Amino acid sequence: MPLSTEKKAAYFIKIGQYFDEYTKCFIVGCDNVGSNQLQQIRKALRGKAAVLMGKNTLIRKALRAKLEDHPSIEKLLPIIKENVGFVFTNDNLSDIRKILEEYKVGAAARVGSVAPCDVIVPAGPTGLEPTQTSFFQALNIATKINKGQIEIVSDVKLITEGIKVSASQAALLQKLNIKPFAYGLRVLNVYDNGSLYDPKVLDLTDNDLAGYFAKGIANVAALSLAMSYPTAASYTHSVINGFKSVLSVALVLEDYSFPLADKVKDALKNPTAFAAPIAAAPAAAAPAAAAKKPEPESESDEEMGLDLFG
Repeated sequence: MPLSTEKKAAYFIKIGQYFDEYTKCFIVGCDNVGSNQLQQIRKALRGKAAVLMGKNTLIRKALRAKLEDHPSIEKLLPIIKENVGFVFTNDNLSDIRKILEEYKVGAAARVGSVAPCDVIVPAGPTGLEPTQTSFFQALNIATKINKGQIEIVSDVKLITEGIKVSASQAALLQKLNIKPFAYGLRVLNVYDNGSLYDPKVLDLTDNDLAGYFAKGIANVAALSLAMSYPTAASYTHSVINGFKSVLSVALVLEDYSFPLADKVKDALKNPTAFAAPIAAAPAAAAPAAAAKKPEPESESDEEMGLDLFG
């Protein structure tokens, strides 16, 4: 049912207020999310974030109307497609995403639906009678009969993420009473103070950032050395390379040297003097026969006063 002019105007005002009030938002996918589930999400986010849904054409018109006040939201126009909505917030984005992930509802695999994840059927008894082995044979799943029921021999990857669910796969999962999918508001993109980026950025740790930073410095240093253009990143490498060159000249010329080169020359002339001392081997153990104390001879019956003939 199309919205009235009054409702469209109210929607335009609301989305404008949200972009004025909040600096960050998630663009979320809403596929397979029911109204009751969405209401629970709104309740959980109350006071922390605001959820806004709408038709794509209406959202695009509302965004274009706010371009004068917020030019950066033009980046959102190309990604407003399919079934999407907004979650506005000024709080920590990672915390808001955790709340969204908590409100997911398990669902059966429907024929023709695109799998949001891989589905693994575990090995073991299925509780199905031997007469239903045809379902497993159609999917090339190895089974055996054990104690009057079908048993799957080993774990089987039944469905691959991104592939549509077939009728046989859906029927088998239904018989096994497996609900492999979980649906909720799925974060597609992040809008943060005018920047648009992938939600995977929220998973980065301090160690990840330090690693990327170090890799960037290494690339700058390598480029600087290749171009013979000194930079702060390549300074230490240039100094070390220069020292190596001077040291090479000093090793070739007998009448030219400097303190650090003298040490290298001495090491080359008498390498054994600079070798690490080898720990003395422990003294050889004395022969077991010599080290072993002779055992005292057992006392005779006579010495103990137990002579039977005494």
